[in-house]
Amino acid sequence: MNQSPTYFIRRKPPQMRKGVYELYWTFASRRQAAFEARLAGKSQPWTPDHILQVYKFCNVFRAADRVSQFMIKDVAYGQHGETTARDQVFQITAFRTFSNIATWEAVTSELGGAPRLDHLRSGEFEQALDRVKAQNGGLYTGAFILCANKAFGFDEKHRNHVALFKHMFLDHACAERVLQAPSLEAVVELLQSFPLMGPFMAYQTAIDLNYSELLDFSENDYTQAGPGALRGLKKAFTDLGDYSPADTILWMVERQDEEFRRLGLPFRGLFGRRLHGIDCQGLFCELDKYCREAVPELTSARSRIKAKYSGSGIDIELFFPPKWQLVSSGIVRASRPMTGARSDMRAAAQLKPSKAGREDMAIADLFA
Repeated sequence: MNQSPTYFIRRKPPQMRKGVYELYWTFASRRQAAFEARLAGKSQPWTPDHILQVYKFCNVFRAADRVSQFMIKDVAYGQHGETTARDQVFQITAFRTFSNIATWEAVTSELGGAPRLDHLRSGEFEQALDRVKAQNGGLYTGAFILCANKAFGFDEKHRNHVALFKHMFLDHACAERVLQAPSLEAVVELLQSFPLMGPFMAYQTAIDLNYSELLDFSENDYTQAGPGALRGLKKAFTDLGDYSPADTILWMVERQDEEFRRLGLPFRGLFGRRLHGIDCQGLFCELDKYCREAVPELTSARSRIKAKYSGSGIDIELFFPPKWQLVSSGIVRASRPMTGARSDMRAAAQLKPSKAGREDMAIADLFA
């Protein structure tokens, strides 16, 4: 019997922008080394990179950032008495919507425990938010761009979100559907189907849910690029070839060991945990920020880094999902800016190469 011929289609890979593509891996190595130096109790500066000394950047691993650490330890794995699995889905979704530790702590205090679906149903959750807003002056972080806030007809953003939560969890059994979802992508698609839940917020919330014991999908099963990551992708590549932004992010996940080795960059991961899709996605966002100083010729919608590093005022005892099985004991100590830190950008200006010769520049030259 004659067999049909087999055809293999080779996709055109992303085309790297020489020097800037390498900056992605160099940034990851240097930012993680600074995290490890701080964890080891070393004094500032934790890095010789002047841009990292002056400006604030997220951790290489999303789970190590302060807000994610609080979410994992105090929300996903906190001991909340009568909390059910359905309540937990609501709690994680609500926390990520506000992404504000002070709001969560104040609401929990007002309710005498973490908010449950019973509090949402009775109106106590909304009343607690009202009181916290009056006391604190606000409820939300500025870290995420949220969808238009009058989808349910209220002038105040938080009332629309309360209405959203009722719509999701009381009217449309969102928690039950999340718990039965067959994949990480299915969770994202479910969350994204509701008003006010944009694609990137749905993805971020799905990752938070997957940190908990409720779900256990691979973070490399699905990813998507947020607005900052899309800007970073445009800087790292001249063309994505036949790859989508999400494909390119997962392509970077696959290449990490090879690239760190090729560039001679130390990178031990997060207590041995490799970069996953959510981390490589975030690194593109941080690359976009970093390039505003290191490679200002690559213009984008954002031309400067807004936040300078000011030091945190609290200790952070690291806690990661137990299912990851990381040997991760340690405390990130509170810090203050180092004395005499260069707040002007004369040092960083030395990192800016002339436009001529940009294409032939070795990665080391960017840090000369």
